[in-house]
Amino acid sequence: MDNVLEIKNLKKIYHTKERETLAVEDFTFNLKEGEFVAIVGPSGCGKSTILSVLCGLEEKSGGNIKLKEGAKIGYMLQQDSLFEWRNILDNCLLGLEINKNLNEETKEHVINLLNTYGLKDFIYSYPDNLSGGMRQRVALIRTLATNPDLLLMDEPFSALDYQSRLAISDDIYNILKKEKKTMIMITHDIAEAISVCSKVIVLSSRPAVIKSIYDIDLENRTTPINNRKDSKFSYYYDKIWKDIDFHV
Repeated sequence: MDNVLEIKNLKKIYHTKERETLAVEDFTFNLKEGEFVAIVGPSGCGKSTILSVLCGLEEKSGGNIKLKEGAKIGYMLQQDSLFEWRNILDNCLLGLEINKNLNEETKEHVINLLNTYGLKDFIYSYPDNLSGGMRQRVALIRTLATNPDLLLMDEPFSALDYQSRLAISDDIYNILKKEKKTMIMITHDIAEAISVCSKVIVLSSRPAVIKSIYDIDLENRTTPINNRKDSKFSYYYDKIWKDIDFHV
């Protein structure tokens, strides 16, 4: 399988008048097409900084980032950030409008996504009529509307209650698999990382460096909810838990 993303010696330094803060150091990792990878680590260690640099919201301070030629990145934030005055379809078309790529073909693609993934009856509804889980599904389809190859997801389920979080993690996993996307997910939830992703990167406290990379080799990988019942799930959970310093 080809690499969709190659990161070598990534460094990020924040500068103020008083001092400079090294946030990320020597982050090196290759991401293969179709992989789902989670990044975990202590709070404030620099997880979200890595995504911000990868998607171009922040400049890197050093290192190299190589995206496969022609590949596009989509970024899904913690909050759904839906515009309450736009209906669901119009919310999902926003990225296409911004990129000046909205036409009948791309609009039809978005409508098909909404129809396929359980939002057929809500296309012309407004966000305040939707549950939290459905709003996250809309946010995902808005991200998919521009047809990205790689999705960066920053705590995508953190605003949801536990039951909704489990359900929407299954939904989003199935959608991304069916659409043949590649994904990097930031999460503080170890169980979520193991159940959704086939690889988990553990970061140190700041400055963030890679402490460990775990290949999650479950006995029978299916959906995130079922993966939590796998006989090897607790083995990986314990190892990753011990690897993260939650006291920093």
